[in-house]
Amino acid sequence: MERDISAATPQPVYQLAPEQIAGPYFRNPKLLRRNISEGAEGLPLLLRLTIVDAMTGEPVSGALVDIWHCNARGAYSGWSRINPDREVDTDAIGSIPRTDDDTYLRGSQFCDQQGRARFTTIYPGFYAGRALHIHVAVRMVTGREYLDERNVAWVGQLYFPEVVSRAVLNARDYRGRASAPLNNAEDSYYANMGGEGSTLTVWPIGRDSHEDGFFGQLTIGIDTFAASSQIKPEDFDKYTV
Repeated sequence: MERDISAATPQPVYQLAPEQIAGPYFRNPKLLRRNISEGAEGLPLLLRLTIVDAMTGEPVSGALVDIWHCNARGAYSGWSRINPDREVDTDAIGSIPRTDDDTYLRGSQFCDQQGRARFTTIYPGFYAGRALHIHVAVRMVTGREYLDERNVAWVGQLYFPEVVSRAVLNARDYRGRASAPLNNAEDSYYANMGGEGSTLTVWPIGRDSHEDGFFGQLTIGIDTFAASSQIKPEDFDKYTV
């Protein structure tokens, strides 16, 4: 008698979110904070990420969620003097020397009992060769020295609906660049690493104007027992981090 393998094999109850590269601008400044803007100019963005176990569908409470992204002009803190209108040659962690110790638009939050981590930030701009995006890493916390944890389970990038981004890039703080952004489909990481499944749901906070900012959300399914290949424990020893 032939065995029904599909019935015997447990199936994920939530889609496993696609991983993407961490990029050259990852840092670990150990900043546990909800508001990461540090007064950076740009349209406000309230971000809510819900982390769930892809095998059980249960919320992952207590995980540490890191996010980092560029400002309205395309610059990352720590690399503020890198020209965002010129493409960088590489995307590996530790490959580009830091230029400063700024920490704007970086920070971490613990997931609550519903698996939710919330951040107050700005809608990111872009830098040459990329679509608009936010970097995310999820660390599974096991001890009291939680900000020293190196067990990164998942690394990804979050993208934005094109129609919203076009409106944002016409705002004062985002205009007047020497380069143009890629749309999502033109971005190789979006196209080749599951960007469609990493696109935020975004809507304006105010009824009459985009100046009030936006609210964005996404549910991210992870393997809580995984060890990401995108940020490895030894990466935390690199001088740029």
